[in-house]
Amino acid sequence: MVHNPPVALTIAGSDSGGGAGIQADLRTFSFHAVHGTSALTCITAQNTQGVSRVDALAPESVIAQIEAVVSDIGIQALKTGMLLNQSIIEAVAGYLQGLESVDCVIDPVMVSRTGAQLIADDAIAALRQHLIPLATVLTPNRYEAQILSGQSISTLDDMKAAAQTIQGLGANAVMIKGGGFDGELRGVDVWYDGTTLTQLTTRCIDTTDTHGTGCTLSAAIAANLSLGHSPLDAAKHAKDYVTKALSYSLRIGNGQGPVGHFYPLLEK
Repeated sequence: MVHNPPVALTIAGSDSGGGAGIQADLRTFSFHAVHGTSALTCITAQNTQGVSRVDALAPESVIAQIEAVVSDIGIQALKTGMLLNQSIIEAVAGYLQGLESVDCVIDPVMVSRTGAQLIADDAIAALRQHLIPLATVLTPNRYEAQILSGQSISTLDDMKAAAQTIQGLGANAVMIKGGGFDGELRGVDVWYDGTTLTQLTTRCIDTTDTHGTGCTLSAAIAANLSLGHSPLDAAKHAKDYVTKALSYSLRIGNGQGPVGHFYPLLEK
């Protein structure tokens, strides 16, 4: 039997530990029966305890990978993850401006969920100016949302106000992730698309093995968009997938393990 599945592209870094980055993205695409393609932006040496080395690829190499996929296979949706520096961000944004009928999920990987800045200030400025206006869905965490909105975020009302401010930067829709909060806001996300302002809530999973949740969420949104779901429905389906994957998180390594992307197999 011949299959003609939808195709999604991840433009992100490689995680040698397999918990995040393109490894998480490709597993997420496969779970949704979406063919996954990839363009690496950087190679990291990392495991469950942290990152020990990062090597960036040349912007020309990143664009060549994207062009190779788009020109032959074609894509319905893509996601960006760790783009690492200003040059790569500007090159990717320049290429994506020429794409038509492709949904773009932008995970603005700037600050970790613990508040550590991951890219330089000039890269953040480039992301804000060139990449965010291309987003079908933008998925900042709390600290990234604070930078992009210029507002402190500590309450649900703060999240809603920040989402509206960030959407004004040009993104079609913004989903501020609440996974880094404590207490009643933990796991509560806020969605705003210029019309609908709502919160997305699922049950809270008690686990410390949460590596790769942000990558997985944005990849799942891209997968669901490629399957034809609306942006809001894609976000809801993606959040449900991440919640289930968290409930089967993997206790591997000596640090923070990843979510269980293949949880249906673990159920068996």
